[in-house]
Amino acid sequence: MKIVILRHADPDYEHDSLTEKGFKEAKLLGDYFHQTFPNIKAFYVSQLGRAQRTFEAVKKYYPEVPVHHCDWLVEFRGKIHRPDQGGRLMTCWDLLPEDAQKNPMIYTSDWLNAPLLNEEGCTVRKYAMEEIAEFDKILAIHGYVRNGLFYEVKESNHDVIVFCCHFGIGALLASHLMHCSPYSLWEHTCLLPSSVTVFASEERRQGIAHFRAYQYGSTAHLSLGGEEASFSGRFAEVFTDSERHD
Repeated sequence: MKIVILRHADPDYEHDSLTEKGFKEAKLLGDYFHQTFPNIKAFYVSQLGRAQRTFEAVKKYYPEVPVHHCDWLVEFRGKIHRPDQGGRLMTCWDLLPEDAQKNPMIYTSDWLNAPLLNEEGCTVRKYAMEEIAEFDKILAIHGYVRNGLFYEVKESNHDVIVFCCHFGIGALLASHLMHCSPYSLWEHTCLLPSSVTVFASEERRQGIAHFRAYQYGSTAHLSLGGEEASFSGRFAEVFTDSERHD
């Protein structure tokens, strides 16, 4: 089985839609996607507008494939008291390096028990557990049941299932498949707008499988279409650069 994670195209956050560039990205994604994945079994889509607008460019090529609109895919909702923002309760990723260094437990397999994530009012544990459980329910429907560090294969298949969502939740799902803290992905990778991430099951012994990523954050469709990847989701490469800072 293949699991495909799509991040929405270049966002217009103010209107919960896409920018003009985002619509171009989405079109290139749709054109590329149906050639690469002709046999989709099901789509699971965030209900936020930027994901919906991106998905529209893909869905038109798959009129018969079931679509499930999921509340839990509407970006990872866990919040922490951000040290760099005066302790305000905010999105839990994009920590400054010096704040992450003061909280090294967030990078371990026991990341959910890190004190920073369990202060009063923080919601990371709650939403991480809920959303991972929803993800595993879907994989079980498609024949792969989580059992500790692997999946029991109840029904071997070559299904392709697609999750059209956002960077935060997409990285959380990827980290669950890779048995690592999402902070390793939240802080040290970037799923660029409209990027494609693909995991495939490996069943080396019958009935026991795990998933391996063979694409992570690919923007091949943009390169083929002559479109530069957008900067959304990144910070300035050098502090004096004009791109986004905190």
